[in-house]
Amino acid sequence: MAGLAEQTHEARERFLRAHVEELYDELTDGLSRAIRVEELVERAAERHPGLVPTAAEVAAEREHLQGDKQGLEIAQGLLLAHVLSSPRAGSHLIWSMQQPTAEAHERLDEFRAAGSLDLGRARVRRAGRMGVVELSNPRHLNAEDDSTIPPTEVAVDLLLLDPDVEVAVFRGGVVDHPRYAGRRIFGSGINLTHLYRGQIAFLFYIVRDLGFVNKIFRGLSAAEHHPGEPEDGIEKLWVAAAETYAIGGGCQLLHVMDHVIAEHGCRMYLPARREGIIPGASNLRLPRFVGDRLARQAILSGREFVAGTPEADLLCDEVVTAEEMDAAIARRVELLTSSGLVNAAANRRALRAGAEPLELFRSYMATYSREQAFCHFRSSRRSSSSGCGRPWRGCSGPGAPRASSPPRRSRRSTTCGDCRSPSSPTCATTTRSACSRCRASSSCACMPRAGRAASPRSSPTPRATSTSGRR
Repeated sequence: MAGLAEQTHEARERFLRAHVEELYDELTDGLSRAIRVEELVERAAERHPGLVPTAAEVAAEREHLQGDKQGLEIAQGLLLAHVLSSPRAGSHLIWSMQQPTAEAHERLDEFRAAGSLDLGRARVRRAGRMGVVELSNPRHLNAEDDSTIPPTEVAVDLLLLDPDVEVAVFRGGVVDHPRYAGRRIFGSGINLTHLYRGQIAFLFYIVRDLGFVNKIFRGLSAAEHHPGEPEDGIEKLWVAAAETYAIGGGCQLLHVMDHVIAEHGCRMYLPARREGIIPGASNLRLPRFVGDRLARQAILSGREFVAGTPEADLLCDEVVTAEEMDAAIARRVELLTSSGLVNAAANRRALRAGAEPLELFRSYMATYSREQAFCHFRSSRRSSSSGCGRPWRGCSGPGAPRASSPPRRSRRSTTCGDCRSPSSPTCATTTRSACSRCRASSSCACMPRAGRAASPRSSPTPRATSTSGRR
């Protein structure tokens, strides 16, 4: 089956190398329509059966655990990689994804009249010249999944469209788990349990980075597409209020902000490689902030940055206590609005032209689309072949970033203390002796050595629920 799949992917790629621009013209009516990624792959499935999976096929795959999927969505990654590899088609797709969403247009008047909207997994409000987006997934420590991306993008659009908002703030909402009750968490990354259960679509990654993340960085695109010309859309200054944790996708957001205010002790890191995936556009952006060597340590070896340390100062502009955060945000907004927004947007565009031209981003996203597609499926399939029945995580010994959920362990138990869950039926019969990695380290987060009590956690990582995650 694996050999057949490889042959099928090779056939797709041969077709796309020869016809991708012709195909994109067909799907976008000669580049006359702004087609989002989601609609693009659906149109391709309808008009060219077998090129990418249909919506029904993707929905059927979603019923399986991630490690049990056939990997049909890899074809979507190949299509998008070839589209983005084409300067003509790729620039048009990026422009299309920077257009305001239809829901944002529909709700703009409502937002401007009320000053706030509850969009479910995201909230948006205006306070004077400041607009605030709050990620609101309290049960899962503000982890991201397929349910958080659409409302977050709508919230970002509303702040960019509202002329009364001059500076935008991105902040994690208050969570309700007893350990963090009343505290804000900037973001815990991708929802790991949803990932393992097959509930994260491949398009999650592409829509996120071409959608609201790129809109924060580049703003909304102009009404008409003018390839090769300087960017000229609607953009505003963004401030991040990083509190408690900025893990995975939360850490990635810090790379596109104009000003980062971090709570003292806030932990910022990118554990995506441990989950077998690529941390968004951090591979492109993080080296600009911390240098190539520290970036490689962070991406490949899980190095953490803790607000208040010299290394973390490369990612943060201010470090304050939790009690000082609201005042620090208000003070920064006042300073940023005092010299005029035209000047701010112009400087923003000039900085971006030197650091990350649109063509560089397009090229990166082409590589990302292809590689992430294979990572999303193949890494989970390899790791799920272990006794635990789910991707192995957090078993790298002392000092490794721990899993978001603490293992439930018992001296009497003979099952895998970390993995026992409805999503992993094989765990009920997995004994300690089945996991060689876990037996190799008494401090492993997966399970202790037989007869040894669990050691206390050395640092307060998110552990509220097995459904919070990291990316």
